[in-house]
Amino acid sequence: MSVFSEVPQAAPVAVFKLNQDFNSDKSPKKVNLGVGAYRTEECQPWILPVVKKVEKIIVQNDKLNHEYLPILGLPEFRSAASKIALGDNSPAIQENRVGAVQCLGGTGALKMGAEFLRRFYNGQNNTKTPVYVSAPTWENHNGVFINAGFEDVRPYKYWDAEKRGLDLAGFLGDLESCPERSIFLLHACAHNPTGTDPTQEQWRKIAEIMMKRKLFVFFDSAYQGFASGSLEKDAWAVRYFVSLGFEMFCAQSFSKNFGLYNERIGNLTIVAHDADNLKRILSQMERIVRITWSNPPSQGARIVATTLNSPELFTEWKGNVKTMADRVLLMRAQLRAKLQALGTPGTWNHITDQIGMFSFTGLTPKQVEYMVKEKHVYMMASGRINMCGLTSKNIDYVAESIHEAVANVH
Repeated sequence: MSVFSEVPQAAPVAVFKLNQDFNSDKSPKKVNLGVGAYRTEECQPWILPVVKKVEKIIVQNDKLNHEYLPILGLPEFRSAASKIALGDNSPAIQENRVGAVQCLGGTGALKMGAEFLRRFYNGQNNTKTPVYVSAPTWENHNGVFINAGFEDVRPYKYWDAEKRGLDLAGFLGDLESCPERSIFLLHACAHNPTGTDPTQEQWRKIAEIMMKRKLFVFFDSAYQGFASGSLEKDAWAVRYFVSLGFEMFCAQSFSKNFGLYNERIGNLTIVAHDADNLKRILSQMERIVRITWSNPPSQGARIVATTLNSPELFTEWKGNVKTMADRVLLMRAQLRAKLQALGTPGTWNHITDQIGMFSFTGLTPKQVEYMVKEKHVYMMASGRINMCGLTSKNIDYVAESIHEAVANVH
């Protein structure tokens, strides 16, 4: 009898299970719209040309070694990463109140932020502080904060299923009615899974209430540059909140905008009240990192730092990111046009109103089941699709399948 015989079988992670099912499917028509990664027109992963170039630079640099990095990570990576989030001329950076922690992907950055907040925010070790995540949100958001010890993770209103857009009144209402000092996890751009972002005017209203109610701002920025093709546009909300004087965290991922999915390269940018507060915050972050992964890996950090700190490589990278963003925008326009040409019931302008890698189609779970089982088009049960899974070769088939599902499955 094993000492582990009582261990229950955990449910598989939905998106990875979907991928396995797709790989096992023998149908020649199969299409994968589930995977959360960029794909080319040929449905292949894309190594960014600038990344290939920088990897060669790193290989040929005889001064580099495999010694430990500082606990908080590669300094030139951390400063460059925070700079693209907050802007070159950020007053917070100039006032020496911005610091950062190199993390294992965006998830690691969320984890570090959550661990710190549970220990030191709103009193010492306060597990009762409410943490609000959007309804719906990326599944890991709930899990990371619960795992860090928070006992009260709640949804805030975000998606209006009927309008297929932002429920601004509901969102603002939850900001007004929640307990003061609650933590709010906000998507910086390209909301996952809905692809629906507030406008700048709406962000202003959100920020005004958050400031008035003393709510803590925790941005998750996983798609900067990838959403609109512009680093500045995609960082507008983060920079606006900083300009108002918020103390806040911003989790950054370089999986999507550098295509470095398996390098696990993320950054937690900390905007503190002043340099003294920052120093103490970073000292505690160092202790949390020490007992979590002790020391971060160098390869992804070197690739990102080399790119961001060279004007020529930085320009080339922005071009690569725009290539990815433009392909997604093109697929959105084509899918909407094809659904409208087919006369598919309902409205489809939300496909182009949304932004980023994902689109919330509005398909019901039954319609999704039909898409997967009958049409071999793999997508999340929520109706979320990855626009990068669409190509000129499969988009007609996908549009016709969606048309069939919406018209016939109720």
